[in-house]
Amino acid sequence: MNKTKDNSAMAALLREDEIPAPPQPGKPVTGKVVNISNSRILVEIDGTYTGIIAGREAVDGFDTAKKLMEGDEVTSYVVEEENSNGYYVLSLRKASREKAWDRLAEMRDSKEAIEVPIREANKGGLMTDFNGIRAFIPVSQLAPEHYPRVNGANSNEILSRLQKYVGEKFTVQVLTAEQDENKLIFSEKAGLSKKRDAAIQKLKIGDKIEGKVTGIVNFGVFLMFGDGLEGLVHLSEIAWGKITDAASFARIGETKSAIVIGVDADKISLSIKRLTPDPWLKNVEKFSVGDIVEGEVEKITAFGALVKLENDVSGLLHTSEIAPEGEGAKLEVGAKVKAKVIEINPDDHRIALSVKELPIEKKTKATTKTSKETTKDKDEKPNEKPKKKPAAKKKTVKATTKKED
Repeated sequence: MNKTKDNSAMAALLREDEIPAPPQPGKPVTGKVVNISNSRILVEIDGTYTGIIAGREAVDGFDTAKKLMEGDEVTSYVVEEENSNGYYVLSLRKASREKAWDRLAEMRDSKEAIEVPIREANKGGLMTDFNGIRAFIPVSQLAPEHYPRVNGANSNEILSRLQKYVGEKFTVQVLTAEQDENKLIFSEKAGLSKKRDAAIQKLKIGDKIEGKVTGIVNFGVFLMFGDGLEGLVHLSEIAWGKITDAASFARIGETKSAIVIGVDADKISLSIKRLTPDPWLKNVEKFSVGDIVEGEVEKITAFGALVKLENDVSGLLHTSEIAPEGEGAKLEVGAKVKAKVIEINPDDHRIALSVKELPIEKKTKATTKTSKETTKDKDEKPNEKPKKKPAAKKKTVKATTKKED
């Protein structure tokens, strides 16, 4: 009797083991599509349970629902337990997110580039998404073409420029993909790095380029050219004359010609002024080392004075070359100063001047009197004729007469 009861209990346990465990909310399941209609997809799970995918849960970033056919296997996410109709509520949308995070991790590791749409803009960057997962592109990770170069980092101006990119598609690379923190960060700069690196490899010093002005800042002008390359024309390389305001020379969107003068990693230096001959070299031809020149002090610095000579040519009078006394001893702006040219350096546009090396002017020799004449003058009285020296007495020679014997 006891043995029979034990056999019955064992049979019941075996039957229970044959029945698959019901789907658990929050877990992914894989089933077979048994019916597709306009509003729902029915999925058979383990041949025992039925799940339903409907409404917004049928929409994912991979357009899975549009590709499914009856008999296909599909992985979905269990949202709710069995309802009153006997269906487990499933979600392609949430399953897609899980799949998307796995895909993002793969792309991050492989440094694969993808294209994403720009949805929003804020002062810190641009918002996009990947298969329903929101992602951020910081301003610092934008390609040069889209980087908002604004003087003074005006946040309102930055936002205004970034908003122009909403609706466009950017090529990006995954920088950070942390599912637990729901943190996804893209980089457009990294996404275009391969293309940019290849273009930079072809770039040579002296190459002439045509570029579009993409940024104007206090220290120069940025030009976009070639395959997404951007270079800086420093303020000192805009023109041969003195340029103090880059905005007076260029406008955003204008096309400018320039020449490549430096390539350092991803930093490209350009020059506009070097497309034309250097007028300084022409103007300085008339000067030679050793010349005595005269100019006007146009600036006083801690290390000397800048003396304007002519035709935009100036010379530096270093403090060590200023005489402690005489010419140039006390310099002030506007003062005229004479100096000697001691060096001409065409590469640095530098003329060195010296006051100390000016030739010493010869003094006019005054007629001097001998010390004896000076003494004589002191002894003589005014309006008094000099006394005549007495004539020398003549010696009389007496004739000796012999007496005759």
